Amino acid sequence: MKAIWNNTVIAESDDVLTVEGNSYFPIESVKKEFLRSSQTHSVCPWKGNASYYDLEVDGKINKDAAWYYPEPKDAARNIKGRVAFWKGVQVINS
Repeated sequence: MKAIWNNTVIAESDDVLTVEGNSYFPIESVKKEFLRSSQTHSVCPWKGNASYYDLEVDGKINKDAAWYYPEPKDAARNIKGRVAFWKGVQVINS
C-alpha cells in the first residue's frame, strides 16, 4: 500500500492494518521528512487520545492530514506505532 499526497509517496508498506476504514501504516514506513508536529488532538472512545501531523511537500501544507495514537487503549493496541491519513491523501494498492 502507498499513501500519496501532492504527487509524492508519503508512506509505503505491505504491513497496513485497516481499522474503521482507515489504513494504518507502520511509523517506520512513513517518510518523516514530510511530517510536521501539530498541536491538534482528538479523543476516540475506544482507541484513546489521537495526536496529529501536518504534511509538508514542496512548500504545501496539509494541516492535520495524518494521525496516530501514542498510547492507544487496550482494544486498539494493534495500531500503536502506526499512522493513518486523510484530507486528500490517497491510499492505494501498490
